[in-house]
Amino acid sequence: MHQKKTVGYYAFRLFGYASLLFITILSVAPVLWVIMSSFKSNGAILSSPFALPDTFNFRAYASVLAQYSLLDYGKNSVFVATIPTILSLLFYAMAAFAIGKYQFPGKNWLYVLFTITMLVPGHTRTQPIFSLIMRLNQYDKLQGLMLVYLSGGLAMSLFVLRSAFMSVPSELDEAATIDGAGFFRVFFAINLPLVKTGLSTAGVLMFLGNWNEYYYAALLTSSAKNRTLPVALSFFNQAFSYDYTRMFAALTLVILPGIIIYMIAQEQVTASVATTGIKA
Repeated sequence: MHQKKTVGYYAFRLFGYASLLFITILSVAPVLWVIMSSFKSNGAILSSPFALPDTFNFRAYASVLAQYSLLDYGKNSVFVATIPTILSLLFYAMAAFAIGKYQFPGKNWLYVLFTITMLVPGHTRTQPIFSLIMRLNQYDKLQGLMLVYLSGGLAMSLFVLRSAFMSVPSELDEAATIDGAGFFRVFFAINLPLVKTGLSTAGVLMFLGNWNEYYYAALLTSSAKNRTLPVALSFFNQAFSYDYTRMFAALTLVILPGIIIYMIAQEQVTASVATTGIKA
């Protein structure tokens, strides 16, 4: 009996590892294929799409950067992704701190109301958001797009940061309060330095969401000077037509910054998500 359990256990583990390996290959292979294809000629891509490139040259990247204002679009993406992320982190961290550490009427209902927005598809808010942006005279302006992105990570950030603040011992808050510290000092001096992992996770996820967002960026901007990289890619597909090398080079330039940022912060993101799952 013990032998059968041991065999079944290892068989289950083997199946789990095989499944994870399959999912990893399925997720990573297309990205690697795009990057590798950006160094190949059109003929090589069509004749042997899965072969490694013979040489690594950056002519396609130089051509894309020189002819299609990719750096300008990149600046726009950095602008509309970074500033809303920083401001959102400050606001949502304070809200999560209050919800996680203080007792007040309707606290649980307020938390549910905020987090339940994760279940609402973003496209369902198109009409009110578009009307609001038009009334504020922010159409085709990066500031208008940033207003939309400010609220994009509300539910996810509260979910992560609330658990992070709840993990900070309440005795520290009580000791600081006895010493005369107010709300902001307890928040900034005591709690905020202890939830860096949660802040990193919420910040990275919000930044990547803003960086890759296409729908509202295409809806709320019309001029070329205000395009972000995801929107510019749709125009690249038309401009490059069958020039697959440059198309893949442009795709690589768009997706690579997000991959690098996530790789740098992946340990903190993983640790925070695991902690959130335990304490929520």
